[in-house]
Amino acid sequence: MYLIKEKRRLNSSMTLMSIQAPLIAKKAKAGQFIILRINDFGERIPLTIADCDIDKGTVTIIFQKVGKTTYELDQLEQGDSIQDFVGPLGLPTELEGYKKAAVIGGGAGCAIAYPSAKALHNMGAHVDMIAGFRNKDIIILEDEMSAVCDNLYITTDDGSNGNKGFVTDVLKKLIENGEQYDLVIAIGPMPMMKAVCNLTKEYNIKTIVSMNPIMIDGTGMCGGCRIKVGGEMKFACVDGPDFDGHEVDFDEAMERLAMYKKEEKQSMDHACKLGLGGGKNA
Repeated sequence: MYLIKEKRRLNSSMTLMSIQAPLIAKKAKAGQFIILRINDFGERIPLTIADCDIDKGTVTIIFQKVGKTTYELDQLEQGDSIQDFVGPLGLPTELEGYKKAAVIGGGAGCAIAYPSAKALHNMGAHVDMIAGFRNKDIIILEDEMSAVCDNLYITTDDGSNGNKGFVTDVLKKLIENGEQYDLVIAIGPMPMMKAVCNLTKEYNIKTIVSMNPIMIDGTGMCGGCRIKVGGEMKFACVDGPDFDGHEVDFDEAMERLAMYKKEEKQSMDHACKLGLGGGKNA
């Protein structure tokens, strides 16, 4: 069992938890993930490692309430325990040798982009971070992101924070103003990552994306997380989750990601009837 040492709500739909898992904390690197199971009857879900504290032996995860399991996880409190917590899984993000990077996060993707920005910052690279949200009420990790970059740009779809636009608008403006990045990292909804990659391809800037396809075992056995990269089939759990964004077939990945939307809704509706879920806004 894995003890929940801290629980903090970041906004109405996102929660941060620190889990006592010293062996994982000792080995985890930016870009890797864990797979957890709440109890004996729970499903396995992957979550990126947002941070870790070797001295305390804790691993931080950040999740959005989007379905039955994440709602059940959100009902746990500090002092409760999680049945299974396995990791670190996946390959770490390759960050060595880069001098100037733009790290881009979209919504919940900021929780995944943050550790990469932190690692680059600790290596001495210049880091500009661009974070995009629908509105100001759901902005997360502003202080944390600001602490690990040279410049932080936060934009919202509706302009409610005073900066209206998309992350691609900010990135394009920075490039056109003379910023010369040798790396762009984009993490968030697939349409956002695709748009960033289309932009950076015009400027021939290496771009890494973190893929979040359907995943079950996390060891390459089930094949559920397969995606097409450079015309070849890859497994996000063991070959990634990071890939060259200019090589990813985003259209196929988005189609596969939507395959079980009907079943996911049915599961959530059933959980709501049993009083386990959080309502129709899952």
